[in-house]
Parts: sequence; structure tokens; C-alpha cells
Amino acid sequence: MKRHIIPFIVTLFLTSLVTAQQDAQYTQYMLNTMVINPAFSGSRGVSSMGILYRSQWIGLDGAPTTQTLNFSTPVTEKVGVGFSIVNDEIGNGTSQETYFDASFSYTLPISETSNLALGLKAGGHLLNLDFSKLVNFGAETNIPNIDQKFSPNFGVGIYYYTENYFAGLSVPNILETTHFDNASQSSSYLATERMNFYLVSGYVFDLNRNLKFKPAILLKAVNGAPLQTDVSASFLFNDKFSLGAAYRWDAAVSALFGFQISNKLMIGMAYDVETSALGSTVFNDGSLEVFLRYDFITRFNRRAVNNRFF
Repeated sequence: MKRHIIPFIVTLFLTSLVTAQQDAQYTQYMLNTMVINPAFSGSRGVSSMGILYRSQWIGLDGAPTTQTLNFSTPVTEKVGVGFSIVNDEIGNGTSQETYFDASFSYTLPISETSNLALGLKAGGHLLNLDFSKLVNFGAETNIPNIDQKFSPNFGVGIYYYTENYFAGLSVPNILETTHFDNASQSSSYLATERMNFYLVSGYVFDLNRNLKFKPAILLKAVNGAPLQTDVSASFLFNDKFSLGAAYRWDAAVSALFGFQISNKLMIGMAYDVETSALGSTVFNDGSLEVFLRYDFITRFNRRAVNNRFF
């Protein structure tokens, strides 16, 4: 039974490439904001490096996995730069996508407590589709492949933030690129890169001296796919531990955890349980996401780091 279910699910997932390909999915978007919004680059006031790993639908062989690496730093009080690498894979290499981006942000102080950052990023996308690997699961297919197709792209974003509030709007990839198959004398296409629109916002409530509460929301829209809505709520204890929960509309519920190990190193974790029909399968043990962030804090920029909780 497993031999037939796996290629069916993988093939069904890959058909989304034909109509409206979406960017990689994250639960801890509030910790990985620069990947979806270039205006966030350097906004924390220190040089930071973040690493994220996501394993979706644990127990299902060939399920999606995502890895990200990003680095950002302020250059001046108003200018920030960064870079990011995102690798997204499904079907044990059947579909593999890698994004390389460099970002630039310019911050406009609106008042003594609020800022508006404008962001721009440029980079490219490497796509490889190898449907022959589905044969390993007993799913014969005559669909042609796309081998290492590279396409340049750019994106924009705006990010408004104060000590307690943040909101951002971004389009990480503006160019809509169509990838054709490798068959000669053929005009059919297998994948189209669509624009993904992100709106993220949240507020931090200081409940008392040692406790903060942060509700947040993310909206993700792409032509040809349902609107994705993520709502979350987290508590921060003593500026060290954070616990919370999230809900992805008609898709999953998540448990969130964070720990500030030191003033430089932070770890975050999320575990998703599917609420869709896929969640009831015996091969799906949920999705796990782990995030590490390291801040390069020195005695010259120590005061730049604050406890905004975002």
C-alpha cells in the first residue's frame, strides 16, 4: 500500500508546479523574515546569521524538506545588506529548487520610535525536475525533465516597525518565469514561477516586567492557489523562553518554542500537526522546523540589540 500511496502523493504535490508554484513554506516566519522580505535586512541593528531546517510530513518518504541560510548586517544607521540561500526539495530529488539572493535595505526614521525600511533584492533560482526518480517507487512516467534551469529574479519589500509593533509587505520574486521541458520541438511547459505576496504583522504587549505577549499574522497569496493565513500567539518569559501556538487556516496547528541560550545564540522550534485529510494518514507524523540564530555582538553594538521579540 505504501508503495502506491507515496508516488501518488508526490505526483499530486508536483502538479502544482504546472499552474502556480509557491515559495517554500515556513511556520517560524517571524524568525526568518529576511527570506520573504528584503527590507528586514539589518533592521535588528547587529550582524546576524540564521539557519533553518524544515522536514514536512515526517514519516512520508519523499516528503518536502527545506533548508535556509541567511546573513544580514547594518552598514550604517540607515543602510542594511544581506544574503540568503534557500533549498527546497520533494520526492527524494524529484524536484529540487535553490534560490540565491542578495538584499539591500534603506531605513527612513519616521519619528523617534518608528522606522520605515524599503528593501530590494536580486538573485536567481535554480530548478531541477527529474521525474525518472519516481520510478524508484514503482510510478512509471513519461513526463520530460527540466535539468538545472536557472532564471534571474528580483524582489521588493517594505517594513514598518516600532519597539512593539511591526508590519511588512513584500513580493520576493517579481519576474514570472516559465520553464519548458527538455523535449525538442515542444512548446509545453512544466513549471511557472508566480509572484508570491506576503503581508506580515504583529504586536508585542508588555504584560508585566517579566512577561510579554505577541500575536502575529501572515497572509500569503499567489495566483492559482488558495490564500494562506497563519495566525500565532506567543509568550516570552524573562526575555529567555518563548512558548506559543499557531494555526494555518484549513491546514495545520503548530506548537512554538524558543530559547535565548545566550545574548548571541537563539534556538527556535515548531511542530505542525496537519488538520487536512493528509494528517490522518498513518505515514504522516507531522512537520518539524528548527531555527538557529547567531548575533555577532561586540562591545560597540551591544546596545543595538533590544528585546522587541521580533
